[in-house]
Amino acid sequence: MKLPLRRWLLGIAVALLLGVGALVWVVSARLPTDDEVAAKIAEAFEKRFGVALKVGGAHWALVPVPVLVLSDIATDQPRPITLRRVSVQLQLAPLLQRVIAVDEIEVDGLVLPRASVRAFRGKGPKPRESGEGVIALPAPWTLAPVPVEQLRWRDVSWIDRRDISLAYDGDIRFDPGWRPRQARIERAGTPSAVRLRLDRQAGQDRWRTRIDVGGGTWNGVSRLETQPDGKLQLSADLEPRQIDIESLVQAFGRRTSVAGKFSGTTTLAAEAASAEDLGALIRSLHTRTTFSVQPATLTRLDVAKAVTTAGISRGGTTALDELTGTLDTQGTEDGVVMQYSNLKARSGVLTASGNLKLFNRKLDGEIAVDLVDGVVGVPLKVGGSMSDPELSLTGAALTGAAIGSAVLPGVGTAIGARVGQQVEKLFGGDKPKPAPKPTPKKTQPKPR
Repeated sequence: MKLPLRRWLLGIAVALLLGVGALVWVVSARLPTDDEVAAKIAEAFEKRFGVALKVGGAHWALVPVPVLVLSDIATDQPRPITLRRVSVQLQLAPLLQRVIAVDEIEVDGLVLPRASVRAFRGKGPKPRESGEGVIALPAPWTLAPVPVEQLRWRDVSWIDRRDISLAYDGDIRFDPGWRPRQARIERAGTPSAVRLRLDRQAGQDRWRTRIDVGGGTWNGVSRLETQPDGKLQLSADLEPRQIDIESLVQAFGRRTSVAGKFSGTTTLAAEAASAEDLGALIRSLHTRTTFSVQPATLTRLDVAKAVTTAGISRGGTTALDELTGTLDTQGTEDGVVMQYSNLKARSGVLTASGNLKLFNRKLDGEIAVDLVDGVVGVPLKVGGSMSDPELSLTGAALTGAAIGSAVLPGVGTAIGARVGQQVEKLFGGDKPKPAPKPTPKKTQPKPR
């Protein structure tokens, strides 16, 4: 290459660089400072949600890529929602065309107290199929077909009504229509893996679902459907395999009275009036799991002791060869209701069947226990809490048990309880007695 030509090309490159630098300088001079950005975001947040917001720091830049970083954020609430850091990285080419396309959002150190989050119900962004409605953009600015390519989060903690804090890490890659192409959610800081992974199947509203928890798997397929009337329906069919119950429950800060590994089948269903109300979709979540635990151990109850002695029984253990049943869970405004039905247990000492309800850690149920020595259907009431469960005989069953133990100690207690239960049913002992009807007053004849 000749020297004049080389100098000419170098001159063009220098001119282009100087031109871009001048453009960036002009644009930067017209854009707000970091402090102005922080103030503007806080003002817009309070206007949108009615809750004041403190933004500790803000920084933005156009090169090498457009990026906005906010730090030390907190809502003005009795128990504030706090965020250590969030960064938003945009794509430059669409931005020059006045199109918002976010390449990546990173969230670090978000704390979400349940009561504080509830104050925003019905006020948050409502994604639509077209992607509109999430951000109010002034004309002629628009959103890209995929407004956010990827969302990543680390150390995001949810604090429930019992003040239990659970931290999660994860990331989502989006397709158009806010459909996750891939998703990963993990419980942070647990001894064994607790992980959910979703992979979209060929652009359909179906996702391969893989869950690792309790040393086992809970895999299957999830589906999302929009009905002609606009309702949004979520469903899934999953197969739990060899999941350790104690490990599963402890991973979410809870305790259990049953030990063992379970397998079975799970169906999941949820519905919202429209695609805009994703919160209602989560709150309506209903699951049904048919399970089998082989072997199983009741870690806080001695069922055989409760059968052969009158009164309330606490503590002890019961070893079972198998425990089967169906668990239904239903989300409510005040927590999740767990209903166990068709419970059946067997061991070398006893067999039992019954039903149980668990809500806000309170137990309420009944079981009938058959001992191998011929005692049939001893009725037991399940009560107490998850941390302190108890078994007891009630009503006429308790009276019958006392009579039975007087005639024949030990097994006689159980026989008497069974007889007492039948008498109780015969006379409706468990039902409240109707209030007596008032006796009509006799009217005195009026004197003539």
